[in-house]
Amino acid sequence: QVQLVESGGGLVQAGGSLRLSCAASGGTFSNYAMGWFRQAPGKERDLVALINRSGATTYYTDAVKGRFTISRDNAKNTMYLQMNNLKPEDTAVYYCAADPRGSPTWGQGTQVTVSS
Repeated sequence: QVQLVESGGGLVQAGGSLRLSCAASGGTFSNYAMGWFRQAPGKERDLVALINRSGATTYYTDAVKGRFTISRDNAKNTMYLQMNNLKPEDTAVYYCAADPRGSPTWGQGTQVTVSS
């Protein structure tokens, strides 16, 4: 019964940076693997990054590898996505998910818009 709330989205020029946060409540945060996903208008929701329960293991889709960093602070029940060198192709609604490889629980999403 975990609940997730994303924040930190906004409008940024290409080459800029944003840091997204995902605050969790209502569950044992450290028991969940977590992930970030994104969805552009008219497109499917795509995987961006994954992180295991402790934060020691991460995975990134090729499109963001080297530019984005996923992390978590279990003491604060929060997951982060640091996004650097943003590109217009990164424009999407970004969602966090608990248990992304099982039956995910989703946040409400936060809009990221990158202008050229």
